[in-house]
Amino acid sequence: MEIYIVREGDTVFSIAEQFGVSPFRIIANNSLASPENLAVGQALLILIPEIVHTVTQGETLDTIAAAYNVSYEQLLRNNPFLAVQQYIYPNENIVIKYRGEKGRAIKFSGFAYPWINRSRLRQILPYITYFIIFGYGFSEDGTIITVEDADVIGLAHQNQTAVLLSLSFIEANGTFNTTKAALLLTDIDFQNRVISGMIDEIRARGAQGMDIDMEYIPAQYKEEFVAFVANAGTQLRANGYVLNIDLAPKTSAEQAGTLYEAHDYPALGEEADLAFLMTYEWGYMYGPPMAIAPINNVSSVLDYALTEIPADKIYLGMPNYAYDWQLPFVQGETAAQVIGNMTAVERAVLNEVPIQFDERSQSPFYTYIAEDGAEHIVWFEDVRSIKSKLELVDRSGIAGAGLWNFMRAFPQAYFLIDNMFEIQKILP
Repeated sequence: MEIYIVREGDTVFSIAEQFGVSPFRIIANNSLASPENLAVGQALLILIPEIVHTVTQGETLDTIAAAYNVSYEQLLRNNPFLAVQQYIYPNENIVIKYRGEKGRAIKFSGFAYPWINRSRLRQILPYITYFIIFGYGFSEDGTIITVEDADVIGLAHQNQTAVLLSLSFIEANGTFNTTKAALLLTDIDFQNRVISGMIDEIRARGAQGMDIDMEYIPAQYKEEFVAFVANAGTQLRANGYVLNIDLAPKTSAEQAGTLYEAHDYPALGEEADLAFLMTYEWGYMYGPPMAIAPINNVSSVLDYALTEIPADKIYLGMPNYAYDWQLPFVQGETAAQVIGNMTAVERAVLNEVPIQFDERSQSPFYTYIAEDGAEHIVWFEDVRSIKSKLELVDRSGIAGAGLWNFMRAFPQAYFLIDNMFEIQKILP
């Protein structure tokens, strides 16, 4: 595996020749929308095939996997196009193995709404251990607000991917209502009605557990929130299900702020089976332009989490989105536009501006002038920034990593994770 930074005059074909790989593989592995145009400073993931199989008449993916003693899932991870085409064809080339040795085994999780693009979902499911479906909620009478997710759950299970249903303060119209926290956390009968309703939904859908994504809980309900998570965990485990808790990015027990104060790391980490660290949003929509997940901040959160939560429960969250701010930034007035990481690169190409890389935050960014003459700055994630986070995962020995969220394309991240680690599946 190589990470190549585009220089002036480079083309996909010249880079491919330099590494001795097909230009079409570079295009596919990096999802290049306009491969004839690259941005100076753009990071490309270069994967070099070590074993390639040419399909012959009558072969199937199962027979090819057996012949090379690799899993069917690994063939899909090495060749994502296989997940969306119905057949394999004679003379088609399939990568059995890329050059380089993988590291330790980890689990990979992440979130998606049930309306995720189905082709994209089929291509990413082979990489995912826990697929978390957003978002279930509850009404004022304790009934569960559900989503239409039967087909995405079916696709997940076809790929040996476990499914967790995410419970939050979301309303049926998609807005959030944190005022319902008091009712959920202080009325035990109401709370049990919600938990029981979620278990019924998990059972009916054949899912494997539940995720709790509850943010901005008033600090006065800190102990009640722990008690709720403990209650949910006990009932879920009694029915053979697991519980994941999403945690605000804290660096100390005393950290002030509504986002942090009710999230008691040691207590919640003890009661949940999995703990997803929401290590992103330092750069946020209404805040001043900066990296979304600076590695120094991410590292500080992980360091604290490891003092309070067992490493084998922790998942490091990573952002799959970018922000585009118009300059000058005015607090209370400027709101960044949310775009995908791949869109961020395409925007740099379109505006013919170089991509820069901030070493301190380990994050890429660039500035450009829009058609209306306004200056903009874009901070995003690329294969370099994701690699720096995955190296934290490796060094710390935690369970794995996760993504918010899978809705936007980001093939570099999936290829990188698969190249660095053995991805564990928990379903047969």
